[in-house]
Amino acid sequence: MSISLQKGQKVSLSKDNAGLSKVLIGLGWDEVKVKGGFFAAKPKPIDCDASAILLKNGKLAGKEDIIYFGNLKHASGTVQHMGDNLTGAGDGDDEQIVVDLSKLPQQYDKIVLVVNIYQAAQRGQHFGLIQNAFIRLVDSRTNSEMCKYNLSEDYSGMTAMIFGEVYRHNEEWKFNAIGQGTNDQGLEALVNRYR
Repeated sequence: MSISLQKGQKVSLSKDNAGLSKVLIGLGWDEVKVKGGFFAAKPKPIDCDASAILLKNGKLAGKEDIIYFGNLKHASGTVQHMGDNLTGAGDGDDEQIVVDLSKLPQQYDKIVLVVNIYQAAQRGQHFGLIQNAFIRLVDSRTNSEMCKYNLSEDYSGMTAMIFGEVYRHNEEWKFNAIGQGTNDQGLEALVNRYR
C-alpha cells in the first residue's frame, strides 16, 4: 500500500520492503490550462526536465554524478534516466529515473531529485503554471508504489524544484519529501547548491 507523504516527511523504503533493490522514481506534472482570447498567442509548452544528483558525503563530486537528459546513465550503471519528455502531456509519469539501490557504490549516500523548467526565463515560465506535480517511488520487483508526494503549494515565480531525496542512513534507504521551489535558472545553478 502506497504512503501519501506531506512536505518534509521522511519514510523508510527498505523497512517494509525486505530485499528492495531497484526503485523506479516517477515524476509528473501538468500545465495549468490558460484561458486566452481568440487572438491570444498560443503559449509555448512547458518543458520540465527531471534530474538526479548523486552526492558523496552530501556533496557533488563531479558532473559525471548528474543524471539528466544529456547524461542518461551513471558510469556505475546504477542510475538511469529513461528519457526526456518535452511537454508533460498525458497521464502518469512524465519522466522516470531507475535506481539500483543494491548496487549503488557505497560512497554515494544521497540522490537528490530535481526538476527545472527548460529556458524558464526566456519563455517567461514558472512553476505557478504547473499543477498536479508529484514524485513517486515504485518497487521494481512488484511494480507496486511505495510512496507518493503530491506538491500542493503555490510555486508561482519558481523556475526549479527540489522534489525530494533518496538517502542511505544506518544501512537503510529512506526518502525525504522536500518540495522546495527555487529561482535557479537551469540545472547548472541547481547543482551548485550541492558543490
